[in-house]
Amino acid sequence: MRLTGTITVPLPPQEAFRLFTARGEEDWVDGWHPRFPVPVEDDTEPGTVFETRTHGETTVWVVLGRLRGRSISYARVTPGSRAGTVAVALEPAGEPGRHSRVTITYDLTPLTDAAARELREFADGYPAFLTSWQSAIEAWLSREDNRPA
Repeated sequence: MRLTGTITVPLPPQEAFRLFTARGEEDWVDGWHPRFPVPVEDDTEPGTVFETRTHGETTVWVVLGRLRGRSISYARVTPGSRAGTVAVALEPAGEPGRHSRVTITYDLTPLTDAAARELREFADGYPAFLTSWQSAIEAWLSREDNRPA
């Protein structure tokens, strides 16, 4: 199941990029705490592995590729449930140098019948899911100490 949508972030792509990395998402995603089985300096380096635990499930992530400030992609597997990829692409938007149009694509395969039902529900709510990302990022950025200089 392939799902694609866009949000707008009030930062230029070079600055917004960090928000879509394993460590960067910790800033604005409630409950997001990536665990790196091997210490890494650069969490965007292709081949980097990390795990997240949400809603009682552990998901293993692998950075597939990145173009700093422009895109990052991940493979992700939630054992016994679903597997696939997530790709994030950033491009300048609006007033030059001030905003980013961020396209987020999930391409997921269910591993069970129950997961197939859950993915259909996820697909139905995908636009609202992305709206919640945009709102969470804007709320985080609205705190003065979080806004890049």
